[in-house]
Amino acid sequence: MKYKIIIEYEGTNYHGWQNQKDLKTIQGEIENAIFKLTKENINVYGASRTDAGVHAYGQVAHFQLEKYYKIYGIQNAINYYLRSEKISIINIEKVDLDFHSRFANKTKQYVYKIINRRSPLTLHKYRAWHIMTPLDITNMTEASKYLIGTFDFTSFRAAGCQSNSPIKTINSIKFEKNNDTISIAFDAKSFLYNQIRIMVGTLKDFGTKEICPSRMSKIIDAKDRRFAGETAPSCGLYLNEIFYY
Repeated sequence: MKYKIIIEYEGTNYHGWQNQKDLKTIQGEIENAIFKLTKENINVYGASRTDAGVHAYGQVAHFQLEKYYKIYGIQNAINYYLRSEKISIINIEKVDLDFHSRFANKTKQYVYKIINRRSPLTLHKYRAWHIMTPLDITNMTEASKYLIGTFDFTSFRAAGCQSNSPIKTINSIKFEKNNDTISIAFDAKSFLYNQIRIMVGTLKDFGTKEICPSRMSKIIDAKDRRFAGETAPSCGLYLNEIFYY
C-alpha cells in the first residue's frame, strides 16, 4: 500500500530534509517513527529536499508499507512517535502505486519571510530574516518582475548545485506586506540549489539601495554568481505548497 503524506516542520534544529549519516534530518525522523510503528525499514521520498534550517507548511512525501493500516490510525501513530520532534503529519491518503511525490508534482511554492524593523526578533527568531534597514517594497517588486520567465539563472546558482542545467522557469513572484512582515512567494516547477535565497538576497539590495529595477536584467545576463547579492539566511524560507494538478 502506498501512502502520500503532507508534512509541517520547523527546520531550525535539523540538517535539512534528506538523510545524512549521524545527522538529524526530517526524512530520518519520519522513517524512524514509521519503523517504530510498523517494524518495516522503509524509505520516505520527499517532493523537495529542503536545506538545513528551512521550514515547511506543506512538504509532500510518499512511502509504501506491506501491512494494511487505516488512514487515521497510521497518521495518529506516526505523530505519536514524532511527539518530541518539531514535525507533524497533517494529512495522509492512499495513492496509486505509480504516484511519486517528487516527479509527479507540477508546481512548487516557496515563501520567504522578512521582518523589517529595528527591534530584535523574539517570537520569530530563527523563522524570518531580520532586516533593520527600511526596505523599498515597490522597487523590490519591480525588480522581481525581471526574474519571471525562463532564463539561465547561473547568477543565482550556488556552488555545489547538481542540477544538469541552470535554465529554470519562474512562474510568478508575489509580495505581501503585513505590518513589518514581508512575504515573497515564488512559484516554479523546480529551483536551483539556493536559487530562492540568492534571489531574495539580491532583491534586498534593490530594497535598501537606490538601484534601478532594470539592473536585475543585467544581473541575469551576466551568468555570474558574483553579480548577484548575498544568500539570504535559511531561517526565512518555507516550503509552502506543492501542486499535483
